[in-house]
Amino acid sequence: MRKTLNLFLSLLLLGASLTADGSQEDQLTRFIQSKAKKRHTAVRATSESGPAENDPWADASSFSHLPSKCPIPPAGTKEADKITALPGQPPRVNFDQYSGYVTVSELHFRELFYYFVEAPYEAATKPLILWLNGGPGCSSLGYGAMTELGPFRVNPGGKTLSRNKHAWNNLANVIFLESPAGVGFSYASNNTNNNDNVGDRRTAEDTFVFLLNWLERFPEYKGRDFYIAGESYSGHYVPQLATVIEFMNELHGSTLINLRGIFVGNPYLDDYKNEKGELEFLWSHGVISDEGWAGILANCSFSPSDDWPCTVAALKPQKGHFDHYNIYAPLCLQEPLTGTFYSSSYLAGYDPCADHYVEAYMNIPKVGGYVQQYEGGFTFASVRGAGHRVPTYQPKRALVLLYSFLKGMLPPDDVPH
Repeated sequence: MRKTLNLFLSLLLLGASLTADGSQEDQLTRFIQSKAKKRHTAVRATSESGPAENDPWADASSFSHLPSKCPIPPAGTKEADKITALPGQPPRVNFDQYSGYVTVSELHFRELFYYFVEAPYEAATKPLILWLNGGPGCSSLGYGAMTELGPFRVNPGGKTLSRNKHAWNNLANVIFLESPAGVGFSYASNNTNNNDNVGDRRTAEDTFVFLLNWLERFPEYKGRDFYIAGESYSGHYVPQLATVIEFMNELHGSTLINLRGIFVGNPYLDDYKNEKGELEFLWSHGVISDEGWAGILANCSFSPSDDWPCTVAALKPQKGHFDHYNIYAPLCLQEPLTGTFYSSSYLAGYDPCADHYVEAYMNIPKVGGYVQQYEGGFTFASVRGAGHRVPTYQPKRALVLLYSFLKGMLPPDDVPH
């Protein structure tokens, strides 16, 4: 029987646009541009060939080819994946951490990389969370774990780590998954199947197979309360994976994965509504001029009929020197003589140069707003003073949101910094 799931979306009152330089926003920009170039052709083809096909996500039987149990003999073990210590790790770390590869397709050599951190206290009683960064193409290890909600932050210089006191593993056991294959440390062989059949559906199916195989490696988590969390393009990844899990539980009449809810920040859900919303936000906050906004309105209808001229008009005003993650945040500047990075101004708890530290670290050879609750278990929350990645800009408030979500209660109206 289908369970009622807790649904939680967090958006930002003082947020930023969805297109940005670097990481998941840079990936999302390229993704939007590539889709825009194809729109006119796709719309004409649809009108000539008749009505579009039915929504593949609405048919449970379309997933009947997926396995109901671990389809691949586990190649790794929990013990082999255990991390003794990360390079530059601070002393007195009081939780277990693991990393490794899980095979999702033997035939096409697709391997997904994960980083898993258990809770420091009473891990056996705490739920399991799968974290998925967006993009498409953003690393859940490099960004989710190392700059947002993981147990560590990379220090300036990119060689050592410090503890993140607002880490989400204080409340749950967290898997950071590099997905789909080809993102971060995950990989696939360079063959026609892997190159020509990428997309959201295969991403969801591969992630489902990953979970089945991962649970064989960590059997103590079978039946544990399970949540899927993410941000940005995970507005697709998270609900689509939840759909596959729910359908597979129904098809087999048993709880293969005990999904209890989904938690998505700044979800990229609909091309046209997201594009219009982000541009209107930038215009209303003085980032896009009235002239630029007029050009956008003249060229864009924010519908499937939009084409490349609309995209050009929309992207042209966004080339200013500001942080697309959070238009109020300081910028990361580089000293031309020494090459060192520094912040243009001070913002408590936030370093705009963290991406550069993480890049250096990953290349070491060893290595409060408002809340609205709706019927059906759906809650919307806004976080004041945050950018696109809430756990980066407001880690304490993000942790309070997670705590409220896991407890099934509304977050407080405000949380001090």
